[in-house]
Amino acid sequence: MDNDGQLELYTAVAVQLKEAHARVRALQVPEGVRMALTRKLLVITAAAKHDPAEATRRLERFMTALDEERIPEEGL
Repeated sequence: MDNDGQLELYTAVAVQLKEAHARVRALQVPEGVRMALTRKLLVITAAAKHDPAEATRRLERFMTALDEERIPEEGL
């Protein structure tokens, strides 16, 4: 992948991660659930540093789960 393409991919992942974090903050869920979702996003963020394409796929699955309201229960 050329440098411009890689930069565009990193930029796109960063924008998506920012949106995902904002959505998690806006959820009306118990704090424990919010923390679990935030941890998942932090794992995806760490993955983006090494494999942005895989991080994009994981982030899309995460966002789909939020869209479908598949949110873990507190204590899990």
